[in-house]
Amino acid sequence: MNDKIKDILEWIYCIVIAVILALLFRYFIGTPTIVKQVSMYPTLVQDQRLWLNRWNRTIKKMPNRGDIITFEAPSKKLYNYGEVDNSNPVAKYDKEPQGLWNKFTYYILEIHKDSYIKRVIALPGEHVNIVNGSVYINGEKLEEDYLQPGVVTDVTEPGFNDFVVPENCVFAMGDNRTHSTDCRAFGCIPLNKIESKVWIRIWPLNLFGKVK
Repeated sequence: MNDKIKDILEWIYCIVIAVILALLFRYFIGTPTIVKQVSMYPTLVQDQRLWLNRWNRTIKKMPNRGDIITFEAPSKKLYNYGEVDNSNPVAKYDKEPQGLWNKFTYYILEIHKDSYIKRVIALPGEHVNIVNGSVYINGEKLEEDYLQPGVVTDVTEPGFNDFVVPENCVFAMGDNRTHSTDCRAFGCIPLNKIESKVWIRIWPLNLFGKVK
């Protein structure tokens, strides 16, 4: 093997290793993203850049109430009358990719994968009831100072309301309640579908800092 071919192979080897390390970091540690929807306004605004912390997914840690998370969009986002089961309010994921390559492109490269950004409102075992424009957790009104003044929380029928959050699931909603398709519509999110916690806003620079 001449030196030129050897150099080329070494460069290819280095590039492959760098790509693998980048993918591993992106999946297990963290990654940047761009806000594309208005469901978290005014906390998050379209075209803002965020850094997502994915370490909690790696260690399978349950998020806290108030955390802003990203999760895989459910396969069923809206229900008809008679389909809502408040005794089992778990979002449906019934379109899992089949085959090693399809799983790699979907879960690792995230091609054709939709994700939502919402705020965790209730945790496993907590009773959720939305009534008179407010959220009640275990019978106590939830104070939500991150909402804009005058914002009310309603459930558009048919939707999920008056239920206990199942084990290993969270109930999450957008801060922009009237413009957010969230757990009120499709049910609670299983822990294994939570992708990351929104950690830092990196753009615009005048708003750089931890997102709350």
